[in-house]
Amino acid sequence: AGVCKQEMLQKKNAVLVDGVMLNGPIMDSKAGEKFVEEACKIIMEEVVQKADDVTEKVCEWQAPEMLKQILDLEMRDTGECHQKILQLCRDVIKYSVKTNHPRFFNQLYAGIDYYSLVARFITEALNPSVYTYEVSPVFLLVEEAVIKKMIEFIGWEGGDGIFNPGGSVSNMYAMNLARYKFCPEIKEKGLSGLPRLVLFASEECHYSMKKAASFLGIGTENVYFIKTDERGKMIPEELEKQVQRARKEGSAPFLVCATAGTTVLGAFDPLDKIADICEKHGLWLHVDASWGGSALISRRHCRLLHGIHRADSVAWNPHKMLLAGIQCCALLVKDNSGLLKKCYSAEAAYLFQQDKFYDVSYDTGDKSIQCSRRPDAFKFWLMWKALGTTGLEERVNRALALARYLVEEIKKREGFQLLLEPEYANVCFWYIPPSLRKMEDGPEFWQKLHQVAPIIKERMMKKGSMMLGYQPHRGKVNFFRQVVISPQVSREDMDFLLDEIELLAKDL
Repeated sequence: AGVCKQEMLQKKNAVLVDGVMLNGPIMDSKAGEKFVEEACKIIMEEVVQKADDVTEKVCEWQAPEMLKQILDLEMRDTGECHQKILQLCRDVIKYSVKTNHPRFFNQLYAGIDYYSLVARFITEALNPSVYTYEVSPVFLLVEEAVIKKMIEFIGWEGGDGIFNPGGSVSNMYAMNLARYKFCPEIKEKGLSGLPRLVLFASEECHYSMKKAASFLGIGTENVYFIKTDERGKMIPEELEKQVQRARKEGSAPFLVCATAGTTVLGAFDPLDKIADICEKHGLWLHVDASWGGSALISRRHCRLLHGIHRADSVAWNPHKMLLAGIQCCALLVKDNSGLLKKCYSAEAAYLFQQDKFYDVSYDTGDKSIQCSRRPDAFKFWLMWKALGTTGLEERVNRALALARYLVEEIKKREGFQLLLEPEYANVCFWYIPPSLRKMEDGPEFWQKLHQVAPIIKERMMKKGSMMLGYQPHRGKVNFFRQVVISPQVSREDMDFLLDEIELLAKDL
């Protein structure tokens, strides 16, 4: 860099301001292009080409202090050579969890979709921000097309929507939108003049409902949690009781959040009956279908969300079951009168000028609480274009068929016990090791069983053979929650999962 600066100074047109040379770029484009080329080769070799290789480890486990030393996380005054940075790229890949591995069952997302991946490469390279048509023409039109198609699957005749960074944010959007609809003056006057607002969600709802209530100043004590049945579904009669209770207390009920695909059990609330109650009491119905919404794509399984067309808003995350790539999360709204924009717009004059040379209705950024916003819809759009609706439907059907296969295998094997028959891709079960199988059912048995899953989890992580989540839940001791998503998962992987648990726990 010093030599280049000297050469530039020798030129007649050299310009120096505050000791800084302003002629020409300071980046070495050729070297940068070479680095990108070599880094992409590493990504292809170490991530993409190994995505379906079950002989690879799901993770290369290292304790935090050891990993800090391996990665050399310290940032220094001088940059390091490309070869060292490329090695760092290899190390980052090596010690990261391979969520695209066929035996990664840990979360509500998994696998790799090649079209979505290419879409991410494109958007990362272009680095767009989706707020105005002038800076993001293609991606704004793509988002519009995707939202329109998703709305069709919900069953609305029209509507609106926006892509957000996560289902939790979509739920917060919906809560705020419902509150704005209930009392529009809050946007200018704030919270001080409001009555005590109350919302309702099931005991099995996502924790983001509490976070949203806290963040929006509603308060977590004003989230009334409705009892669920043995399958984890909201009981409509209990909802009716709680709405009446809130009214008797002098509170102002404004929102019901139903869940289509709960996080742990994969339960779907009875949307039709809940919608009846919402209509009766004039309440906004939001459906958190972040996990279960993709069942709408399947003609065989869309019945799980029967009644969703009666919702006022829906959260749906294509990055989960459909593999659109994190993050790809939409909030869809039945109202098509511009409610989203009325609620969230700030009318920034430097960005949303009304005298532009094109149709400013395409400047949709004022519907968002964000300014800079990623073109997440593009991942879903390119994948949908490549696979078609039938290809997406096949993914849903196969995932649920594999879950059904696993359930039947669990029933056949000694030591495995289902918590309940699943209706979606969440398969929840205990593994009872040989030493506990003849033990009487009682507090001591459940206390000992509670310790089993964490030990097996530790062993599988350190071995790197697979990743499977566990948790206690509503009075039940630790159990495994296996989630089937990736189209790269096979029947053999289901068999391996059960065999591996038995192998890892044979001495327990």
